Amino acid sequence: MRICSIDDDEIILGVITAVLGKLSNCEVEGYSDPRAALRRCEEVTFDLVLLDYRMGDVDGIECLRLLRASPEYRHVPIVMLTADQERDLRIKAVKFGATDFLNKPFDPEELRLRAGNLVSLREAQLALEDRARHLDQEIKTATRALVRQEEELIWRLARAIEVRDGNTGEHISRVAEVSEIIARHMGMDSDYCRTLYLAAPLHDTGKIGIPDAILNKPDRLTDHERVIVEKHTDIGGRILEDGESDLIRMAEEIALTHHEKWDGTGYGRRLAGDDIPLSGRIVAIADVLDALCTQRPYKDAWPFEAARDEIHRLSGSHFDPDAVFAFEAGIAEIEQVYLRTQPSMQTA
Repeated sequence: MRICSIDDDEIILGVITAVLGKLSNCEVEGYSDPRAALRRCEEVTFDLVLLDYRMGDVDGIECLRLLRASPEYRHVPIVMLTADQERDLRIKAVKFGATDFLNKPFDPEELRLRAGNLVSLREAQLALEDRARHLDQEIKTATRALVRQEEELIWRLARAIEVRDGNTGEHISRVAEVSEIIARHMGMDSDYCRTLYLAAPLHDTGKIGIPDAILNKPDRLTDHERVIVEKHTDIGGRILEDGESDLIRMAEEIALTHHEKWDGTGYGRRLAGDDIPLSGRIVAIADVLDALCTQRPYKDAWPFEAARDEIHRLSGSHFDPDAVFAFEAGIAEIEQVYLRTQPSMQTA
């Protein structure tokens, strides 16, 4: 433990350093020049500081103020040594953060005991801070592990839904990536973008409740079959409802609204405009883009540029114009997603 004593009286300074030097496990540095002491305090964080009040052009109150202005000395005990009994002085010293007072002339044994107690308190404080840092690191490690487990569970569930729908995991991966890119270019913060990236793969959760004969039909659906398929938004909402985490609440939001249209002609709840949650508006673009760019039994895959033009054509009717603007702002990144996952796809 390090102790700093500051007193412009060389004799008193010598006595203080000699007395405190007898404390076990302590190193004492004495300074008669307060400016030199303050410079040293910038280099080293002492565990106890003793200050004389009257020291020429830089008194103890000014030293106290400067030390407490430093984050490193916010909790370090600082003792004011003074022969003055003035009430105003003590109040001023307390105001600026003095921990204790010791009157001159002081009793060496009282000085030793008081300093020893304050050093012990400082040791306990540092031990608590170290324990807090250790616990904080343990919490962060545990949180990262939980996040990884959460992500793994989401992706495996989403892929199970995709397999039943006759698709591969590439569809949900692309929808997730494109949704994150659009959200980022709309100025959403990193937490929102991450949550959307993980929630978007669950957009078709409700297809679990659609009969296999309809879900895997190789031909175009009849009007009656299409009505049944459209129920997957409500089914998905019921499966994901009442979630406690932001992730599951957003996943429910997306499951319910990713087939809504900006002009109110979509399905689910016939929402329109800003009544459609932002997450649903974003995933709607990513989902349609992938449907256009992916080959199905009843259709060929569209070239990327043709699908891009279609997204623009539907701006203001099917899609939120602001989300389409963000889609275009991130188009280079989005195209790279498709080049990476569909190397044979036709681009510009």
